[in-house]
Amino acid sequence: MNIQKCGMISILGRPNVGKSTLLNALVGEKVAIISKKPQTTRNRITGIVNNDNCQFIFLDTPGLHKSRTKLGNTLNQVVYETAGSVDVALLVIEPEPKVHKADALLMQHLKEMDIPVILIINKCDTVKKEDLLGVIELYNKEFPFKSILLISAAKTDGTDKVLKELEALMPEGPALFPEDQYSDQPERQLVAEYIREKLLRLLDREVPHGIAVSTERFQEKDGIIEIDVNIFCEKQSHKGIIIGKNGDLLKKVGSYARGDMEKMLGTKVMLTMWVKVKEDWRNSDFYIKNFGFTEK
Repeated sequence: MNIQKCGMISILGRPNVGKSTLLNALVGEKVAIISKKPQTTRNRITGIVNNDNCQFIFLDTPGLHKSRTKLGNTLNQVVYETAGSVDVALLVIEPEPKVHKADALLMQHLKEMDIPVILIINKCDTVKKEDLLGVIELYNKEFPFKSILLISAAKTDGTDKVLKELEALMPEGPALFPEDQYSDQPERQLVAEYIREKLLRLLDREVPHGIAVSTERFQEKDGIIEIDVNIFCEKQSHKGIIIGKNGDLLKKVGSYARGDMEKMLGTKVMLTMWVKVKEDWRNSDFYIKNFGFTEK
């Protein structure tokens, strides 16, 4: 690489607007899990993109939301602390002709940061082009955006424009990460997140939001990586739901997650999972910290 520019970019927005989908599309690898349920992202996730002369370091954040737990308060704090500690911010919204409270709060916070902000209107393939004009006009009145880009992250349509726009705003400086590194997440964390993603997709209602996953053992033996994982839930009744009848749901989770793990690690995986109950852990400072849901 002949890196002459390097900068950090925060990806901000409400839950489910496509921030993690955008990160994965930009990086070209699965560095953030995705589901249709709110608050899927719980950690600040770094994705790294290199082109001929620039390294982009993206920081994906949890969705800013109305919190009902200590965990939610912690995640919102991560958003605010990440928002301005970068060179450029991306505010991601859906193509709706209204300004949500969370977006208004983020824009107010960004006004105080004095950094360039690009508005990303995602999911543009879901509405008519003429409907986008009202969204653009509305947000232009709310904030002095450096630019406004229309994309569909799920279809990787317009993501090249995001990188082109960002490159002009990146400061001069050397690369901070090696050329072949696309995330700063350790493999143990990615393994836990793959399992949580499958649980989010397979479980209904409140159960998946009360789940935390931790990797207890990660060891290579005879060409196979042996992984032991604990799945924590908040109620005894939830434990039975997660395991499923005759263990069927947990088997599905293991099968789907193992596929992602083997693709990432490039080798066979032997996965063992246990489900344990930690009552109301989302309101426990001890468990929030122990499960890693604090600012790095």
